[in-house]
Amino acid sequence: MAFMEKPPAGKVLLDDTVPLTAAIEASQSLQSHTEYIIRVQRGISVENSWQIVRRYSDFDLLNNSLQIAGLSLPLPPKKLIGNMDREFIAERQKGLQNYLNVITTNHILSNCELVKKFLDPNNYSANYTEIALQHVSMFFRSEPKWEVVEPLKDIGWRIRKKYFLMKIKNQPKERLVLSWADLGPDKYLSDKDFQCLIKLLPSCLHPYIYRVTFATANESSALLIRMFNEKGTLKDLIYKAKPKDPFLKKYCNPKKIQGLELQQIKTYGRQILEVLKFLHDKGFPYGHLHASNVMLDGDTCRLLDLENSLLGLPSFYRSYFTQFRKINTLESVDVHCFGHLLYEMTYGRPPDSVPVDSFPPAPSMAVVAVLESTLSCEACKNGMPTVSRLLQMPLFSDVLLTTSEKPQFKIPTKLKEALKIAKECIEKRLIEEQKQIHQHRRLTRAQSHHGSEEERKKRKILARKKSKRSAIENSEEHSAKYTNSNNSAGSGASSPLTSPSSPTPPSTTEDLLSKKCKEKAACITSTSTSASASASTSTSTSSSLTSCGHRGTCPALAPGCEWCEQRGLAQLHPEFPKGNFEKSRNL
Repeated sequence: MAFMEKPPAGKVLLDDTVPLTAAIEASQSLQSHTEYIIRVQRGISVENSWQIVRRYSDFDLLNNSLQIAGLSLPLPPKKLIGNMDREFIAERQKGLQNYLNVITTNHILSNCELVKKFLDPNNYSANYTEIALQHVSMFFRSEPKWEVVEPLKDIGWRIRKKYFLMKIKNQPKERLVLSWADLGPDKYLSDKDFQCLIKLLPSCLHPYIYRVTFATANESSALLIRMFNEKGTLKDLIYKAKPKDPFLKKYCNPKKIQGLELQQIKTYGRQILEVLKFLHDKGFPYGHLHASNVMLDGDTCRLLDLENSLLGLPSFYRSYFTQFRKINTLESVDVHCFGHLLYEMTYGRPPDSVPVDSFPPAPSMAVVAVLESTLSCEACKNGMPTVSRLLQMPLFSDVLLTTSEKPQFKIPTKLKEALKIAKECIEKRLIEEQKQIHQHRRLTRAQSHHGSEEERKKRKILARKKSKRSAIENSEEHSAKYTNSNNSAGSGASSPLTSPSSPTPPSTTEDLLSKKCKEKAACITSTSTSASASASTSTSTSSSLTSCGHRGTCPALAPGCEWCEQRGLAQLHPEFPKGNFEKSRNL
């Protein structure tokens, strides 16, 4: 087959669901226009970033292309005169930054090809419709019974998956849909196992799986054909949209927001849970549940795109469940995605953010109970219930399903083992990404807390308290030194003097006194030489001062200095602590 003879191109390692963020770093004015330098980052890694240069006209062109979405986007208005003024450029830069924030945080807009090409031209410069046509043309060389009616441009959200309306030449009124897709970053099957499993899909028969008419694959892509359904998908029913319209036009801004009836919610929900349980029991990984992957056939829901997990394509809701480390298996991913689908069926729109803190009024409290078990903060933090547990909840337990079709999907043991290994690899990449996001979130939270105004005030108060405590401790230590020095000096004065020149114990107080004594005149004492017994008795106790050279403050307290003793220590030494007056007097 010519399609199979195409040389392999390998899987696409780039995950298109990783969100892009954009920040305008600077602007530069040239002769006739202004250019804005934008820093674009993929995911949480600062290393995975690059710079692009865009003019206002580039923003205007992008905005015109996005008008199909029907959204009122906040692009700053044009200005012909005075658009080179510095103040005007600064104000316009703020407006353009706000515009980038809006389109990168909108889940549908951020994943569309227009925005990806604007922010990341190096990775999204290819014409994917043209590439798909080349593959399809090679396929038709060996399968002449098929014929392309028209390309169904942008009816899906994936950039690397394209759709074509088909017909069979001998049945011109019958319409089919051909889908072509590249391999994704989660493709871990060997080429042989991958091609065998793709060819097995037409043999899968289940009342709630939309049947594949034809399937084939090569080493780089896969091609599948299904019957075209005029009613469209479950999402088309919720949004009152036409199946052939572009994805942006159908779902970005619905004209009327209205959920389904309670009985529809119960029946469709039960049917989807039944087919999920069937796939889980077979060991077949899915992980791609959302309203656009559920085809409506009368009152029956049928699951689409079982090939996505084989191709290794990332999930529509991947940017949501990578935030929660407890959603780390494909089974729990399916349950979490079912919560998104149930919310959309109930309220006619997707949730504004996940986890959901409070739910609006619903047709039944049983609906809210299921939503809380899949989308609430507690559920995202502690983990998802099983599909079997959801089937037992009051919302679905009383639904009666009437179908005569017996499920059939035979997978050889060897391929089951290959699927199990591939599933483990997909979950391993998911867990690693969740771990990195968790660490980045903790670091960002710590940096934000450390740099907050409240935290800075706390640090200043603690610093002042520490400074005061240190000052008090130093003061107490200084006072203790004075006390110890005075005590040692007092004990030295009570010991008998052996010689006028004998050394005194060193202390801070005596050092200060001796230093001042050298600067001023020393006390000169003379002892009486009277031979009288009474005078001899008097001089043995203390020396008499006959002449003293004190003027002003006396720096030394010589023993027996009557002049000093009469003036008192408080007058002679004002710097002395008053509490130590009596001890110092003994000097």
